[in-house]
Amino acid sequence: MIVEKEVPEPGSGQEHIRPQLRSVDLNLLTVFDAVMQEQNITRAAHILGMSQPAVSNAVSRLKVMFNDELFVRYGRGIQPTARASQLFGSIRQALQLVQNELPGSGFEPISSERVFNLCVCSPLDNYLTSLILNNVNEVAPNIHLVFKSCLNQNTEHQLRYQELEFVIGYEEFRRPEFACVPLFHDEMVLVASANHPRLVGPLKESDIYQEEHATVSLERYASFSQPWYDTPEKQACIAYQGMALISVLNVVSQTELIAIAPRWLAEGFKQKLNLQLLPLPMKLNSRTCFLSWHEAAGRDKGHQWMEELLVSVCRH
Repeated sequence: MIVEKEVPEPGSGQEHIRPQLRSVDLNLLTVFDAVMQEQNITRAAHILGMSQPAVSNAVSRLKVMFNDELFVRYGRGIQPTARASQLFGSIRQALQLVQNELPGSGFEPISSERVFNLCVCSPLDNYLTSLILNNVNEVAPNIHLVFKSCLNQNTEHQLRYQELEFVIGYEEFRRPEFACVPLFHDEMVLVASANHPRLVGPLKESDIYQEEHATVSLERYASFSQPWYDTPEKQACIAYQGMALISVLNVVSQTELIAIAPRWLAEGFKQKLNLQLLPLPMKLNSRTCFLSWHEAAGRDKGHQWMEELLVSVCRH
């Protein structure tokens, strides 16, 4: 019996794509993924269960495949080139799609011992961290959660290479490579000591900036207080800058300083610290909380499970 060879339709591009893909050692892509995440040949070799020379050889072949250096030496490790960074998201998603279809690749929360790294930004960590921990412990007791509470200049890098899997905070990651889901809106209030002598009657925004303020340090990356002090004139009224909003409220309770805070946080300390809460007479009197992650991580079944749980817990 003679079997006719399938001939691609003219202009379909298949006559070029198929031979080119067949000539590629797809195992090299798993090496690329590991090296990108670790940015160190030795650590990547350990994760892959390969020798260091074998990983180095694979990286050399990858450079030829993509016609780019891909990695350059940086300190004691290596640093990806712009081309490598551009490739990472697509390659990771493709590998995850294949991984998800392999037998036994499903995610079982009840038996999983996976570690998830989350950033729940201050002051939201005071409210959400315990909720998340308790809910995860109830449905997946062997899963381990590692929390941090502040953003920094490396947060995007950490999300991109999945050193950090989720961020919950008031900052919206606007780059197309990040997924960003609104969770809820927080009402902001003006907080002062219950014995403050001047805060009487309806207040205007100009009245607010005539008082001395306590804030979260504006030098902190993505400071909670920054949006209300975006000019030198507004910054001139700041008398105290603390590292956390709870310390700010404590100072406010013992002085004539005032502060801006989420209503839920201020109400939690109102009785204990003898505070008063007033409407915030400003255009920016609420902030949206977002759940963010890098789109390359979104194909992973465990990541999808955690995403659904975080949305459910935080919105509830």
